[in-house]
Formats: sequence, structure tokens, C-alpha cells
Amino acid sequence: MSDSAPSARREGGQRMLRARSQVAVVTAVAMALVLPGAAPASAATVSDPIIDGLAGPLQLAVGSDGTIYVSQSFAGKLTAVGWKGATEVVSTPGAEIAGVAAEGRGTVTFTTSGETEDGLFAQVKRVLANGKVRPVADVGSYEATVNPDQVNSYGFHGLTPECAAQVPAEIGADPYLGIVESHPYSVAILPDGSRVVADAAGNDVVRVAPDGTISTVAVLPPAPSVITAELAAGVGLPECTVGKTYNFEPVPTDVELGRDGLLYVSSLPGGPEDPSFGARGAVYSVNLATGTVTRIASGFLGATNLAVGPDGTIYVAELFGGRISTVSGAGAKPLADVPFPAAVEWANGKLYATTDVFGNGSVVTITP
Repeated sequence: MSDSAPSARREGGQRMLRARSQVAVVTAVAMALVLPGAAPASAATVSDPIIDGLAGPLQLAVGSDGTIYVSQSFAGKLTAVGWKGATEVVSTPGAEIAGVAAEGRGTVTFTTSGETEDGLFAQVKRVLANGKVRPVADVGSYEATVNPDQVNSYGFHGLTPECAAQVPAEIGADPYLGIVESHPYSVAILPDGSRVVADAAGNDVVRVAPDGTISTVAVLPPAPSVITAELAAGVGLPECTVGKTYNFEPVPTDVELGRDGLLYVSSLPGGPEDPSFGARGAVYSVNLATGTVTRIASGFLGATNLAVGPDGTIYVAELFGGRISTVSGAGAKPLADVPFPAAVEWANGKLYATTDVFGNGSVVTITP
């Protein structure tokens, strides 16, 4: 991850209020969360763990042969779980493995980011059937060159100079355009062999063609929130900001291709995920041909992942709500209560999910 904010003051404000894309940084908040008034989940069958003891299983995929691939993001490992048990596919000490997509028997694409002696990196790689790892794309370089979300304006809007002067320096009062920062958090594979990547720090979805060429599919819109008196008091904002709008960064967390040809993207709105800001996670559809972004559902507490079922039902992991919810023509509703779910994937007629990602990380199946 890299930042290029023009001032230390603005950078401090961004880091405090936009809640960057690394899910781990909000662990302390998540461990204490209870969403007031949350409806109980509908009846669904949750299996015993297929595997547990995982370190931050934030993403997963299921291959055509039934092999489950799990990114142990906190350990920098990609693990395969087959009928013979778990095996380590890739280990990247000091780096994060986030997104993972299974192309077929023994072939996997994953995203990774971190820092080396040469600086920060954000890449897409591929594991071949013979175990060799090959580079696919350098999304960090693309972000540094193109910075797609520079078209978005974030931060406060409409403050008077007198009010702006009262905003703590560590928060910052000035609006800012999207900065250069990349965290490829999820990847999906299209029928033509292209990969689409949800960049949680870049606030966009990019496409990697089979020849490695990268292009922008869409930039998610800012996530505006009106500052309430309770919120202002909680983060140390002056009273004059109450009623004003703060545009948070959208933070896309997953991207999946639907049977209708649209991409579906889950989003953590920047900023604290606790109930004082409300349940502000959302799901968007993205038209691959036009880049048109449409919000189709909202009100999720930590929408960290989604899956699309064969009938078009969308399953959303609400990390901080402790549940899996569904989105369909009838709207959004809870499906199953599970502790700290981070990833969901539809395969073999059922839903696979990672749970308890801050503790004894596990993979379970859920039958609606």
C-alpha cells in the first residue's frame, strides 16, 4: 500500500476516517460489535468445520474438482483443502495473500501485496498445475500510473472556513481526490481468461487481459455520511460539523461474475464500521461493457465478500454483523448466524464460508 497525500495533515485525516482496506486493523472494534436490533437469521444448516486453525481466512475459492483454496491472509499462505487434507500451495512470508480464484484442476490465481527492500508491491499471480508461480499483472504500477479514483472527491464538503479551522489536524477538514494506493483484495476469472480485481485501496475494479494488459472497469462512488452529534462527539469533531457530509472511500472487498453477465461487488464504506456510523456496507452491480455502477443493496455491517448462486441470489458475508445475508428480488434478509464470517463462495449446490477469522479460522458449508 502506498500513499501520496499532499500534506501530513490530510494524510492523518484520511487514515483516521477512511478506515483503510486492511480488515485486520479493525479487529478490536469487530470483537466488541453487536448490531442493535439485528434480525435473527433464517433457518439454514451450518456444517461442522471442514478445516480450522486458519490464520485470517479472508478469501476462498472452490476448484472444479472440489478442492477448497483458502487465503490465510494473516500468515501469507495459500492453502488447498482436498480429500487428502490440507496442503500448502504458496507461502509468502512478510506479505499478504488476499484474493483467490480457482480456474480449474490445480490452477489458481491469487493477489498479494506487501513491502520488500525495493518498496511496496501489489500484484496478481498464478499457480500452475505443476506448482510453479507465474506473474500475471502488477496492479500497483497501474495504480501509480493511472490512479483511477482520482475522479472522486472524498472528505468533508460544505464546511465554512471558521468550522474547518476547528477540525482536529489529525482528521483534516479539506476534501481530497483519490490518492495513489493499491490493495488488490479480490480476484475473479472471466470466461475469456481475463481477471477482474477489486482493489480495496484503489477503490476500483480493474481488468487484466490474458496478455497482462490492465484497464479500468469501474470506479466505485464515494460513500457519503451525514455527521451526527453522536458521531462528532465520538471522533472528536466540532459541533459545527453536525449535519455536514463526509464522503468516505468505498473500499471494494469482492468481485464476482453473475450469470447475467454483470459483475457484483461488495463494499466496506471507509470509516469506522461500528454501529455509531450505522450499517453502511453495500453491494453494487457493474456493467463490464459500460462501466456503469449501480447500488443494488445496502445496510450491511461489514460486507467483506459475496457469492452469486445459480438462481441469481447474492450471498453477503457481514463480518461485523456475525451473519451471512442474501440479496434477491425480495430484498436483503439474514440467512445464517456465524461468528465473524469473511468469505463466501457458491459451489456444488451449497455455500462455503470462512468463519471466526480473528480466532480459530474455519471453513464451513451452509445449506440454505
